[in-house]
Amino acid sequence: MDPVTILLILFVAALVLFATEWLPVDVTALLLLGALLALGLLKPKEAFAGFGSDTVLTLAGLFILTRVLLRAGVIEWIGTTLARRARNAGGVIRGMLSAVAGVSAFTSNTATTAVFLPVVTGLARRAGIAPSRVLMPLAFASILGGTVTLIGTTTNLVVSGALPGMGLKPLGFFELAWVGLPVALVGLLYLFFVAPRLLPAQEAALEESLRAYLADLTVAPGSPLAGQTLRETGLGRDHGLTVVAVRRGQDTVYAPGPDFRVQEGDTLAVEGPSERILTGKSTLGVFSKSEQKLQDEGTAPVRLVEAVVMPGSPLTGRTLREARFRERYGVSVLALHRRARTVERLGGLRVQVGDVLLVQGSADRVAALGDYLTVLGDLTEEQRDLRKAPLALLLFGGAVVAGGLGLLPLSVAVVIATALALALRLVSPEEAYRAVEWPVIVLVACMLAFGTAFEDTGAARVLTGALSGVLEPLGPYGLLAALFAVTVALTQPMSNQAAALVMLPLAIGTAKALGYDPRPFVVGITIAASNSFITPLEPSCMLVYGPGRYRFLDFVRVGAGLTLVTFVVALLVIPRVWPF
Repeated sequence: MDPVTILLILFVAALVLFATEWLPVDVTALLLLGALLALGLLKPKEAFAGFGSDTVLTLAGLFILTRVLLRAGVIEWIGTTLARRARNAGGVIRGMLSAVAGVSAFTSNTATTAVFLPVVTGLARRAGIAPSRVLMPLAFASILGGTVTLIGTTTNLVVSGALPGMGLKPLGFFELAWVGLPVALVGLLYLFFVAPRLLPAQEAALEESLRAYLADLTVAPGSPLAGQTLRETGLGRDHGLTVVAVRRGQDTVYAPGPDFRVQEGDTLAVEGPSERILTGKSTLGVFSKSEQKLQDEGTAPVRLVEAVVMPGSPLTGRTLREARFRERYGVSVLALHRRARTVERLGGLRVQVGDVLLVQGSADRVAALGDYLTVLGDLTEEQRDLRKAPLALLLFGGAVVAGGLGLLPLSVAVVIATALALALRLVSPEEAYRAVEWPVIVLVACMLAFGTAFEDTGAARVLTGALSGVLEPLGPYGLLAALFAVTVALTQPMSNQAAALVMLPLAIGTAKALGYDPRPFVVGITIAASNSFITPLEPSCMLVYGPGRYRFLDFVRVGAGLTLVTFVVALLVIPRVWPF
C-alpha cells in the first residue's frame, strides 16, 4: 500500500476518533503520531519537532500567565468593580458581557467565564432577571472575544504556528481583529437583544453541593462596604455571602436587617461557600484577624486546606480561643463549616466532631495537624492576593505589548514574562505546571507533526486536487462559505484546535490549486473553528450548562442564530480585508 493511501486511512480514522471521543483527543493524537513513526512516514526528528515549537512554548506560557492573573485576583476585581458601581443592574449586564468579551480577547475564555459567572448571576438577580437568560450569553461573549487577538484562544495560536510549515506567514497579533472585532460586536448585539428572548426563564441551580462556611471578616479602613447598608453592599446578591451577625466593639447584633449600616472596624460573621469567602476577602476590603496575627508572627501562610475534626480531638466542646488553636498548631482558622445552620459568630462557636475547618498556615504546620484533624482537600490555589495584581498586570501587559508591537517574538515575550512570574513568586512552580493544559499541548504538537507528514507524503496534493475539482464551480465566495460551514460542523463534536488543524492543509491546498490566495481561507477557518455555539461541548459552555439548568436544545436554538450571524459577518468582511 502506498504512503498516500496509508496516510489518508490514518486521517479518516483520526477524524472519527476526534469526533466520537471514544479516546481522549490527546491519546488519539499520540496514537496517530506513533503510527506515523512505526510506518516510517515520519522521521523521529520531524515527529518530535512540534513539542519544541514556538507555538507549544507560547501556549504553555500563556496558560501560566493566565493563572498568574487569576491568583492575583485581577479578573475578579474587574467583575466586582463593575458590579459595585452598577446603578441600573439590567443595563450593566450588557456592560459586563462587553467586559467579558474584552478580557477574553487576551486570556482564556474558560477562565474568564468561570470568574465572571457568580458576578453575572448576582447582577441578574438584582435586576430581577432569571440567571438562565444571561449565563449562556456570558459563555458566548467569552468565545466571541477570543476571535479578536492572536492570544484570544489557543486555536488562533495553533493555526498561526502551523502556517510557516505550509509556506505562509504566521498570523499577526491583531490581524484577526479586522474580522474578529466586527464579529464580536454584531454577536454581542445578538446576545443583548435576541438571545434573551430565546432562552428559558429558569432560576440558577442551587449551590447545595458546596459547603457553607462561617467566617469572621473585619471591615478594614477604606473598605467599599463602610458606610453602606447590608442591602447596598450586595453581599448576598452579588457575592453569595449571608451576614448572620455583626460585632461592633463589645456588642454583637445577630441576624441584622438589610438596613443595618456597616462601619469600619465591624466584624461580620458571614456564611457562604469557601471560594466566595476567599474572593470577598481579597476584593471587598475585609480581613481575618486570626490570619493577620499569624502573618504578624512571621509565619508565611502558604497552604489553605479543609480539615475535619475527628472524635477524641482536644478541640471538642471548646471555642478556638479556649483551645489556643493558633498557639497549639501554628495555623489560623479562616472559617468553619457545620451541617446545622447557625447564627453565632465564628469566635463564639464551640467546636464539634465533624466540623470542617478552613485552615491556613505554612506547609510543615499543615502537615503536622495531628491525628484529630484530618485534611480533606487543598484549596491553596483558590486564594487571591490583590497586592500582586499590579505586578501580574505589568508582566502580562508587557508580554502582550512586546509581542503585539513586534518588539520581541511573541514566544520570547511570553517565556520571559513567565520566567519573571516564577522568579518573583507570583505563582509557584508546582501550580504553574498544573496550570498548563497538557492535553492541548500534546494535541497541538502531534497534529503539527501530522501536518508535516501530510505534505511530505503528497497526501495533501492528492486530496486537495480532488477537492478542487468538486469545489471550483463554487467560485472563491462559495469556497470560503463551504470551508467555513464544514469547519463549524467539525468543531461542534471535536476540539476547536483539532478541527482547525484538520481543515487547514485542505483549505490551503485547495486554494492554491484553484489559483486563489490562501490567506482569506485561513482566516475563515480560524474564525469558524472557534464558532462553537450550537452544542454545549465547548468548556465555557459546559461551565454554565448546569448552573443555568439548560437543555441541549437551548444551545441549538440560541447558538444556531449566533452561528448564522458570525457566518454572514465573516463572509462580508474577510474578502474585503484579505482579497482572493
